[in-house]
Amino acid sequence: MQKKNTRAYLNDPKLDSEIGKLITDAGITQDEELYRQLIVNVIKLGRAKPHLADLKLIARALGELRVADRVFKPYRHIRKISIFGSARTLPSHPAYKAAEKFGRMMAESGYMVITGGGDGIMGAAQKGAGRERSFGLNIKLPFEQAANDTIQGDEKLINFHYFFTRKLNFVKESHALACFPGGFGTMDEAFETLTLIQTGKSKLLPLVFVDNQKGNFWKTFEKYLREHLLKDKLISATDFSLFKVTDSLEEAQEEVLRFYSNFHSYRFVGEQLVIRMQRQLPQVALDKIEKDFADICKSHCKEHPAIKSQTENDSQEEASEMPRSAGILKACLALPQEINEPEIAHLPRLCVPFDRKQFGRLRELINFINNY
Repeated sequence: MQKKNTRAYLNDPKLDSEIGKLITDAGITQDEELYRQLIVNVIKLGRAKPHLADLKLIARALGELRVADRVFKPYRHIRKISIFGSARTLPSHPAYKAAEKFGRMMAESGYMVITGGGDGIMGAAQKGAGRERSFGLNIKLPFEQAANDTIQGDEKLINFHYFFTRKLNFVKESHALACFPGGFGTMDEAFETLTLIQTGKSKLLPLVFVDNQKGNFWKTFEKYLREHLLKDKLISATDFSLFKVTDSLEEAQEEVLRFYSNFHSYRFVGEQLVIRMQRQLPQVALDKIEKDFADICKSHCKEHPAIKSQTENDSQEEASEMPRSAGILKACLALPQEINEPEIAHLPRLCVPFDRKQFGRLRELINFINNY
């Protein structure tokens, strides 16, 4: 028997029944419990009588998230890269020209480009990518943040009132991020992205800091991290695997493209991290992972058996032909819990009892996987 989600109920039989009827009458037939939870939270919020300013913030934030979801939804099958940088960079500056070229390079590689929608580095990257392959996440400010000419008037331009809803979409909708030189806003976006990735609150993705050619804007940033945060043991040495600093546009592009050369995605299923790949790893690779990455595994976790995929075309013979690992790492097919992602059910998997702490080391594991 499925456990009742108490957060989705008011413990008032009449109201709970009416909420259920409202959801049914609205034609909502999937994930009903989550919609019920949203409605219940609205009612609980009303009963708590929050300050009017807080109520406006919550309502507006939910509205911004809803609009962003609607805009991005038709393009979810296309990989995207968010490009950050100063709105004050002039077209004559080398960084502007580099951002324009990089936006064009990524568009030619099949990516769509997301920027803050303003001028400077943002406008340059979108000019390079072109209107059709651009998203603009504009922030309403009393100064310096009007939408650039490339994205102005486009349906893929979203105007945000809050920085936090805007930044959430930068990371949530991206498959990679590139930071060009910028001010407080760029540094804020860079540090928040690093924090989210380091703590596992965001998925791992390529994060590239792009200097001007022979420049030292981000090199100085990395030096600061090493001489202060690392030296004082405020971060770990493996955290430097979470990002790359370069002054080469070609190297920045390669960092992004290589990340998905074999690695596809990952998902937590219970205590297991299920890594999806384009190609199955050979036995020699599994043996090396078992040896070299044992430090990121929960050795006490129960081993997860290789589970037969639920798709019609899978056979027991396919499962028996998969590489085996003698330890706690397992090659496997799609797990039953992944039934809501049938489009990638055919991909081979690696089940890892990841400790959910060492995301720098997890990035190193992904780098290793991409060698095959």
